Amino acid sequence: MKKWNLIIGTFLLCANFALGQSYNTAVGLRMGTEWGLTLRQRFYKNYAAEMLLQSSLQREETQLTLLGLSHKPLLTRRLNFYYGTGFHKGWADQLEVSYEDPWGIDFIAGLELTIGSINLSYDYKPAINLSGGEKTFYSQTGISLRYVIWKRDKYPWEQNSKKK
Repeated sequence: MKKWNLIIGTFLLCANFALGQSYNTAVGLRMGTEWGLTLRQRFYKNYAAEMLLQSSLQREETQLTLLGLSHKPLLTRRLNFYYGTGFHKGWADQLEVSYEDPWGIDFIAGLELTIGSINLSYDYKPAINLSGGEKTFYSQTGISLRYVIWKRDKYPWEQNSKKK
């Protein structure tokens, strides 16, 4: 229980500092082959960063993943195709497993829909362990349900381009 309190506390603390898309910031749950928390932050036009804090349903492992994403609107800015890459660091329960803590690279591609303050996405996220882990390759899919906590504002570079 102490482990989960620490993980959730760390995630909430990082959410305040994290640097899309009809929203700027959305936070929620990710459910699938891995489950956990997700935070997505838009940082420039169609680019965003995502932080995932997940626990595996298949392994005794917790993983923190940081991703850079590019969003491409489909029909409207509320429906997006996104893709990106990043890295992960995992922590294995050393009492239950015999392998080292994993770290490696991740890729992601998916679709997202934002309606009002609700953001729903489905994605495929393969992960390659460069060191440690039970296996070298993990194939993950997930559905994320996020609440938009900061709706999209126009950044200065977007406001100027509209005036021209």
